Amino acid sequence: MSIEFHRRMLADRVRHEAFRAALRAAIVPGASTVADIGAGTGVLAFFARELGAREVWAYDPGAALELAAAVAESNGIDGVTFVQERSLDVDAPPPVDVVVAEVLGNFAYEEDVLETLRDARRFLKPGGTLIPHSITQWAAPVTSDRFDRDLRSWRDVGFGLDWSLAEHVTRNNMYVFAIEPGDLLDAPPKSWDALDFSGEIDSRRHGSVEWRLAQDASVLGFALWWECTLSPGVVLSTSPFAPHTHWEQIYLPLLAPVAGAAGDDISLEVSSETGGGESGIDVRWTVEQRRGGVLVARQSLDLGAGFLG
Repeated sequence: MSIEFHRRMLADRVRHEAFRAALRAAIVPGASTVADIGAGTGVLAFFARELGAREVWAYDPGAALELAAAVAESNGIDGVTFVQERSLDVDAPPPVDVVVAEVLGNFAYEEDVLETLRDARRFLKPGGTLIPHSITQWAAPVTSDRFDRDLRSWRDVGFGLDWSLAEHVTRNNMYVFAIEPGDLLDAPPKSWDALDFSGEIDSRRHGSVEWRLAQDASVLGFALWWECTLSPGVVLSTSPFAPHTHWEQIYLPLLAPVAGAAGDDISLEVSSETGGGESGIDVRWTVEQRRGGVLVARQSLDLGAGFLG
């Protein structure tokens, strides 16, 4: 069990207050039943009982659930049934009024949230409430070179060797960085994907966005983040412009900076596929630069490409 991961998550008050507000809006005290899927150390299950849920089931295959059960016992929290099993593997779960599942990653889809929430519907009674409700994925060009400097460090390794293949592998990757508003192009972020979890949930996601440069700018990569509506009026965001959470932003590098001129169009196409087992994920991104409608440059990167890509 990675207790440090859970410590950081439990210290995230922004996360907790958002989920508590969503649970408060969904739970009828003394009547509602709740399933906490991906319960971890059980804090959302404990919130549900605190807010009046009549009965709660906490599902998680990891060792953290043993800690959750011990914490419940030591704090006198009753009414919670701990099921140390992955929710997708649970046969005939008791139907509940509310399902809450916090299985979001820095890249929102990396922890099998799509597959988990698609399956979570069978835990719900007809007319039940699923938390979260929907998600929007955002992107923005990065013009600061402070992240790219790290990736360029292969050029300083030396020993009389050419390490350019290693740098190529490094750039066909995505990174978790604390990105600040000042790192971004001075232009509105744009949404490349949006999904309502009550509708069709496809493990393959794809979208594209475009910016027209108002002035000359060198684009070195792209920042990604998400905005998740837990329930109407309750939104949790990992945006650089939002209150800080334990999640950070994703940085998608480029193979080489895009030297943009005012009036150029810079487009980003992102695709991802999840559900491959063991939280497998494939992410690809393509960037194009057009000047007067004419293609000037194109770069395609792939998380799984390695130096053969």
